[in-house]
Amino acid sequence: MSTGGAAGRIAGLVERLLGRPLPLAIRTWDGAQAGPGDGPVLVIRSRRALRRLLWQPDEIGLARAWVAGELDIEGDLDEALVRLDAALRDLGDRGRFTAADRTEVIRLAVVLGALGPPLKPPPEEVVLAGDRHSRGRDQAAISHHYDVGNEFYEIVLGPSMVYSCAYWADDDGGDEDGGGGTLEDAQRAKNELICQKLGLEPGMRLLDVGSGWGSLVLHAAQEHGVEAVGVTLSVPQAEYAKQRVADAGLSDRVEIRVQDWRDVTDGPFDAVASVGMAEHLGAAMWPEYAARLYGLLRPGGRLLNHQIVRSGRPRAGGMTKPRRTFIDAYVFPDGELIPIGDVVSRLEAGGFEVRDVQALREHYARTLRAWVRDLERGWHRAVELAGEGRARVWRLYMAASAVSFDAARIGVDQVLAVRPHRDGRSDLPLVRPVGWSL
Repeated sequence: MSTGGAAGRIAGLVERLLGRPLPLAIRTWDGAQAGPGDGPVLVIRSRRALRRLLWQPDEIGLARAWVAGELDIEGDLDEALVRLDAALRDLGDRGRFTAADRTEVIRLAVVLGALGPPLKPPPEEVVLAGDRHSRGRDQAAISHHYDVGNEFYEIVLGPSMVYSCAYWADDDGGDEDGGGGTLEDAQRAKNELICQKLGLEPGMRLLDVGSGWGSLVLHAAQEHGVEAVGVTLSVPQAEYAKQRVADAGLSDRVEIRVQDWRDVTDGPFDAVASVGMAEHLGAAMWPEYAARLYGLLRPGGRLLNHQIVRSGRPRAGGMTKPRRTFIDAYVFPDGELIPIGDVVSRLEAGGFEVRDVQALREHYARTLRAWVRDLERGWHRAVELAGEGRARVWRLYMAASAVSFDAARIGVDQVLAVRPHRDGRSDLPLVRPVGWSL
């Protein structure tokens, strides 16, 4: 379906470049629309979106236009991203744009009046200074992502205030809208799964590295009677967690610190949890990370490392230098994903014995979609709290990440490892407990 105008011209060029019909309808600033007559619509609100793509013809250019509100999706965002993902995979299989393709794009931009100097990136885009993974730069990276405001995260995460993959105990794909258990149930189940894997018992000492808003240490203290220390680099997170601990009457057993994991020295601990933190490390930091956590555990103590990983499959195009992505620029600056095989080998290089690996990829896709629903329901308040640009960043990041988990480009795994005794004993049961099963 085409009504001409700017939309018709753009649709014709995009179809030639893709070598296939448009996955989405396109509507442009002049009111024209072209493409499929059903499903979501890609809305190009301004010629400025095209100008950004001319100067930055990649994911960053699209991200800038999205965050600035110059591009939008009308209809189901999840369906739109699934359709676009399939089309872009086909484009990747076809190969790179040719010089003739680029000339045609510029010619269309001239016709549509989209030429002009480069536009300033939206203020939500971050470029960090200093040495990568220095303490100061890590502090700035964490602040960018987590210090959006506790009330904003309450909207997205719900009462559990857990910002990592939930564990959905049912297998029907349901949710709070479809009868499959609530997000809060699933986050409680994830915390309990971690505690069971760590073998927590009353009187044990637990260290939670990257403790967020304190949900895991609270659960471990309340349900398993441990003494817990949680460390985070986010001051607002720590203040929120301390208040939750005080409200629960657990200040004598749970301590929350604003502290870098490299500065924790008061071991030994019986167990260490690291949930959603190792993604921030960077590959070069893994030897120090593994050695530090190993040194903080008593012999026989267990580590539960829960993190997002990337597929170990070879990347298209061979060993080309990775480009900056939307996630790098707007969400997790300095974050770096490694394959699960690298996680296991690096823990082993640090002295650990890896005893269990559980993949939770499908659980994270479902968790992210629950967060997107929460954000959309509380959209107006979220915009009041964080600004429209930041709210748009979070909506796209979570929705697009769900599609990537579905496509198995990224996953999330829990790795249980132990610091063995000198004689090799692990203190783990011979039979995998029922509670750990998939």
